[in-house]
Amino acid sequence: MKNFKSDLSGKDFPEKEKVSAEFVRKPIIDLIKKDAPQFNDSCSLSMSELNFYREKYITDFLQQELGELDDMEKKVVQSLKDKSLVSDNPDDEDPNLTLGQRVADKVAAFGGSWTFILSFIFFLLAWIGINAFFLANKGFDPYPFILLNLILSCVAALQAPVIMMSQNRQGEKDREKAQNDYMVNLKSELEIRLLHEKIDHLILHQEQSLLEIQQVQIDMMNDILKKIDK
Repeated sequence: MKNFKSDLSGKDFPEKEKVSAEFVRKPIIDLIKKDAPQFNDSCSLSMSELNFYREKYITDFLQQELGELDDMEKKVVQSLKDKSLVSDNPDDEDPNLTLGQRVADKVAAFGGSWTFILSFIFFLLAWIGINAFFLANKGFDPYPFILLNLILSCVAALQAPVIMMSQNRQGEKDREKAQNDYMVNLKSELEIRLLHEKIDHLILHQEQSLLEIQQVQIDMMNDILKKIDK
């Protein structure tokens, strides 16, 4: 396989990865010249080296637009370099949940359902009916049902903080979803910028190839015309 030597790093690369500097956009060239001042339009580099400086250009652009990059933005830039997914699905079950967190989720799910409401109404009616009518108000909790009031107070006092624990976890999930949406949108914008850069490069390269083909055809026509004249 035929290789060429990159004027940027001096390393050998396959000929199919060769990119002429004249096809590279000026902002990228300016960025390359900061590391290699001798690099000019007559030089060439590999596609992998060009992609490296494209990603560096994107990182510098983010720093100029947003200031110092935070962890989320660094994660987006790294995902561009690694060509990996930028985020996980927050709705996936977390295997690191503690027993208390799992219980809180179950209690919150059951406490906010019609099953709990109907079951609790049946329990209250059964409690009142047994004490007031079946035991003729002489049972274990006669009217005004002091024991029942104590039970209800305990249930409310315990249920409220448990539900709040679950709501806090749901709030964390919502924040993770918002962060994921931000990172996905940011990565999409950067991918579009890189895509425009690559399309511009292809268009320039294609135009140059067409001009070369046209020049060859003109030379062939001139040769034919010369033969005819003779």
